[in-house]
Amino acid sequence: MSGVVQGVFFRASTRDMAVRLGLAGWVRNTTDGGVEAVFEGEPDAVEQAVAWMRHGPERAVVERIDVSAEEPQGGHGFRIAY
Repeated sequence: MSGVVQGVFFRASTRDMAVRLGLAGWVRNTTDGGVEAVFEGEPDAVEQAVAWMRHGPERAVVERIDVSAEEPQGGHGFRIAY
């Protein structure tokens, strides 16, 4: 994902949203100024998370989002990765 997505509490807001939806996974900043996230859980909850990522928290300006499906890893909990 790219745009104005760092310095706007994107990672913390993503974690909070994912926890509310009961998702596992992680979110992190990328070296190119973007944000990357992995969501695991019920398909409807993952879809809600992806939809939320298209706009993010209040001060974010999301310009582009790339989505790809992967095999679940069986993760537990959602964390901010560094």
